[in-house]
Amino acid sequence: MEASLSISKIVRRASAAGILAGLVAVSGAHAAVPGITGGSVGAATFDLIATAGNTTQPDGATIYTWGYGCATAPSGFAPAAIAGATCPAGLMQLPGPTLIVNKGDLVTVKLHNSLPAAAGNTSILFPGFKVTATGGTPGVLAQEACNGNQTALANTPCFGVDNTVTYTFTADVEGTHSYFSGTQGDLQVEMGLYGALIVLPSTTTNSIACANAAVASARSYDRGSGAPADFRLASAAYDHASACYDREYLIQTSEMDQRIHEQAAAQASVACSATTGCMTVETEPYHPVYFLLNGRSMPDTVDPNYSPQYPNQPYNTNPHMHPGEMTLVRIIGQGRLQHPFHEHANHVRVLARDGQMLLNGAGKLSGPLLFTTTTSPGQTIDALFQYTGKNLNWDIFGHGAGIKVSGGDVDITDPATQCDANGYFTLGTAYQANNFYEWCGDHQKALESKPFGNVGTGGPVTLPDPNVLANGPWYSGSPYFGPDASARAGGPTPIPPFGTIANDPGSEAGYAFMWHSHNEREITTNNIFPGGLMTMMLVDPWVFLIDETK
Repeated sequence: MEASLSISKIVRRASAAGILAGLVAVSGAHAAVPGITGGSVGAATFDLIATAGNTTQPDGATIYTWGYGCATAPSGFAPAAIAGATCPAGLMQLPGPTLIVNKGDLVTVKLHNSLPAAAGNTSILFPGFKVTATGGTPGVLAQEACNGNQTALANTPCFGVDNTVTYTFTADVEGTHSYFSGTQGDLQVEMGLYGALIVLPSTTTNSIACANAAVASARSYDRGSGAPADFRLASAAYDHASACYDREYLIQTSEMDQRIHEQAAAQASVACSATTGCMTVETEPYHPVYFLLNGRSMPDTVDPNYSPQYPNQPYNTNPHMHPGEMTLVRIIGQGRLQHPFHEHANHVRVLARDGQMLLNGAGKLSGPLLFTTTTSPGQTIDALFQYTGKNLNWDIFGHGAGIKVSGGDVDITDPATQCDANGYFTLGTAYQANNFYEWCGDHQKALESKPFGNVGTGGPVTLPDPNVLANGPWYSGSPYFGPDASARAGGPTPIPPFGTIANDPGSEAGYAFMWHSHNEREITTNNIFPGGLMTMMLVDPWVFLIDETK
């Protein structure tokens, strides 16, 4: 597992955060799975519109884009704790609004077609569900919403037909799903007509007990900042004990061929009476130059949700977690290409594909443990990720032999009573933030073999030159984890050297790991590195309150 890596690799990865910090100012940007809800329990109604707009790229480019948006204000937003949630009427989004429903809900989606006349009709497919449709006109794959500019044109299939179509289905399959245009897919999906549908376990039948006593105790730990809010959409992704989680994030991968978008923009004003549209856009050969996570490229991926500078790209991709927390990663391959997405710091355990849990004959989770999650077009993956720091062979919390800090870290003097059956420090009566979920086998293995003060210098691990350690927006510059440990790293030759810390080691002091495509070209923005299909995953000490309302 990648959790069992040398300090040099961790510092190199943290260094990436320092490089990227020079490109964008990041503060308190977190992810969760923001979306819109559809009203009362048992029935979810959404009023969407397909329309045109513009998205932006970090290289300064403005890209003509189509997308789904809210035709009218949604019934509500989730998670409720996220402030500033918005879905302005008539404004396209990339990706479209994330639709959040419960299993068993009767889902109704009304689609308005406000695309340019030259685009012709449009539609939505909901793979995995039995959909009925009313209104509109028949298409090849789905009932299509007529173009609003063509409903008054005589001698056309759309004459006198409303420019809307209504889709209805029962949300009988839990998990993460996609939705996307079923009309001229090579053009309309490329232009941005896609989004996510999340089906939560039924609020009336979900009987799974998801109590994680150790995590719950740590969550209640209060160092003056109060108990954290719960940003999960549910306690479990499926009605199964293996599907319980503590945090969750949605990642939609896609790409853009700028040439296609430029041709569509140039032909958008063409007068047209054909329901198939009047554009002659060449969608082959396909050569994308922008690679996206939730509609953004790095470093925009780590800016907050609903940032005003991205009115058409409201969702970010910036996972945060504490050691030991089980994180649900919802992954959707949107667009045309397969993307090898690599999550640094550990493997991910596949929980389900396309809403189907991977269980053996005994009902136990049997999904593979993956080094890279390959995001195939149209496929969804639900996976579990956990960071523990297990078997690093040095104490990332900075406990030297005999160290006890009053009111802070608690020394493990008796592993038999302090360590749980899995080998982690979770049984102590005082859940001290930086000590929680420490791997007991690494306790008191200081980074230096010649201690001076609490944490000494010059030891068994070869560190990079401290003068070039990363000082990104999250990383303190110390190889130790958490503000307490960083503050103790101050012998005659402190780590890092005095005066070189760019950030306050008493604040976040976490670790930053890149989550990115393993296709090198896909981590560029128009062939410029760093960019593209990349983000940062942050491991924060328990003392740091992860506030995902920002």
